[in-house]
Amino acid sequence: MQRLIRALVAALVAVLVAANLPAPASAATWLGTWAASPQSGSREFSNQTLRQIVRTSIGGTAVRVQLSNAFGNRALTVSNVHVARRASGSSIDPATDRVITFGGQQSVTIPVGGLAVSDAASVPVAASSDLAVSFHLPSATGPATYHQTALQTSYIAAGNVAGHATITPTGETGDTFILSGVDVDNAAGTGTVVALGASIVDGVASSHNANRRWPNLLSNRLNASGRTVGVVNQGISGNQLLRDGAGQSAINRFERDVLNQTGVKWVVFADNPINDVGSNRPVPTAQQLITGAQNLITRAHARGIQFICATLTPFQGANYWTQEGENSRAAYNAWVRGAGSGCDRVVDFDAATRDPANPTRFLPAYDPGDHLHPNDAGFQAMANAFDLAWFGATSGTPGIRLRSRANNQFVNAGPTLVANGNATTFDRVDLGNGNIALRSRANNMYVAAEAAGAQPLIANRTAAGPWETFQVVDNPNGTISLRAQANGNLVCADGGGAQPLIANRTAVGPWEQFDVVNV
Repeated sequence: MQRLIRALVAALVAVLVAANLPAPASAATWLGTWAASPQSGSREFSNQTLRQIVRTSIGGTAVRVQLSNAFGNRALTVSNVHVARRASGSSIDPATDRVITFGGQQSVTIPVGGLAVSDAASVPVAASSDLAVSFHLPSATGPATYHQTALQTSYIAAGNVAGHATITPTGETGDTFILSGVDVDNAAGTGTVVALGASIVDGVASSHNANRRWPNLLSNRLNASGRTVGVVNQGISGNQLLRDGAGQSAINRFERDVLNQTGVKWVVFADNPINDVGSNRPVPTAQQLITGAQNLITRAHARGIQFICATLTPFQGANYWTQEGENSRAAYNAWVRGAGSGCDRVVDFDAATRDPANPTRFLPAYDPGDHLHPNDAGFQAMANAFDLAWFGATSGTPGIRLRSRANNQFVNAGPTLVANGNATTFDRVDLGNGNIALRSRANNMYVAAEAAGAQPLIANRTAAGPWETFQVVDNPNGTISLRAQANGNLVCADGGGAQPLIANRTAVGPWEQFDVVNV
C-alpha cells in the first residue's frame, strides 16, 4: 500500500510539473498579501523587462507569484522571474533577490485564459513593504492582460534585465501587467480579506505611490493590532455589479477575483452599485442591486467565506448623480443595514464619510473635489469604520512596541529595524535568565543581531539562537536597553534614530534606551 501511495504522489507531481504548476507544499500556509484584478488591455510587449512594485499586506517566510493571461489572445511566455525587496525607485536590494520558478523551470508559457502559480521561493517578506516583481517577456505578447489605475509607478526596460539590481527604465507605467497576485507563507496567518469593488476600492483620488487606499489602511490597522490577516485589493475603476464594462461585472468575476483568491476567509463588497446607478439609464432599482448582492452572498457562503456588506458612500455632486440614483442608493443602504440581508457584518462607509449637515454629500474634509471619491483622510475614515474583532482575536499573548528615546519614534521591522515611527508589534519571547527574543508580528520572524552584531538588527530568522537572544537591562528612568548575546554590545538607535538599530555600544545613553509599550 505504501508503495502504491508513493507511486500516486510521484505521478501527481509529474502532472503538476508538466502543467507548469507547483508541487504541493506539505506545511505551507499560503495567504494572499497583494492582488490586482485582471482586465482586458491593448498594450503589447516584446523582448522587454517589467519591474513592478507591489505593497505587501502581511509578511511571511516564503513567497510565490501569480501571472495571468486571462484576456490574452495568444499563449504568453514569461521568463527570468525575480522577486526582491525594492530599495528605491526601480532598484532592488540584491541580497533579497530570488529567482522564481514554475514547476522547477525558469520560464513558463501560459495558455489563453490561463493562470500560472509559481513555486515557492524561500525569502523573508515583511508586512507593509515594497516588493519588486521583475520578469522578461521574450517574444511578442499581443495585448497583455493588465490592471488599470495601480496608483503605483512600475518600470519597463529593454531586453532581459530582470535579475539586475539596477535597471535603466525606458518607460514608467501606472498600470500593472500580467502580475495578478503575490502570496506569502505565514504559519501564524488566519486568512485573507478580499476587498471587492470599483474605483473607491481601487483607491482613485488617494495619493500616488503612498498606499493610502482603504484596503492598505485596513491592513495597517490589522498589523498594528497583532493580527496576521492578508488584505488584497480587487477593485476595478468604473466596475459595476450587474453589467460588464470597465472589467467584467462583479457577478461575472466573483469566482476568479474572490472565491479563488489564496486563503480567502472574508470578502468586503463595496462600491460597485454606485456605478450601476450612475452609469445606466434607466437607473437600476434597489431591488435589482439587492438581488445582485444576494447572488454574491450565496456564492460566498457556499464556500465558507464571510460576507461583509459595505454601505454606499454619498455621491451627490458627481457628474452622474441623479435623484433616482440617490433613491436607489438610499434603499440599498437600508437593506444592507436591515435584518435579514444575509450580510455577516456591515461596515458603514456612508456614515463614516457623509456630511451630517448634507448627508447625500461627502464631508468637505473628505472630498477631493469630484464628490465621488474620498481623499486620503476619507479613506482613513473608511478603514477606521471596521471592527477588527470581525477578523479574529489577536495572538494569545500581549505584544509590545519599542519607542526609541533617541528620537521618540517607534521601531519598525521592515524587516531591518529602524526607529521611523511606523510601529511594528513584537512578541516578547522569554528565554529565561533575563534573556528574551523578539518575534516580529509583521512576518513571524525573530530579530537577529546580524553577522554577530556587525550588521543592523533584522527580523529574518525562523528560530531563536545566540544571534537572536538579548538580555534586558532595566534602566532607572523606566526604559530598557537590550544587550545582544551575539557580541555583548548594547542595541543602539544609531544616528539619533536616523539609521537602523545595531548592537555596537558599550554604555547606555539616550540612543540605547527604549520605552516598552504593551499592546
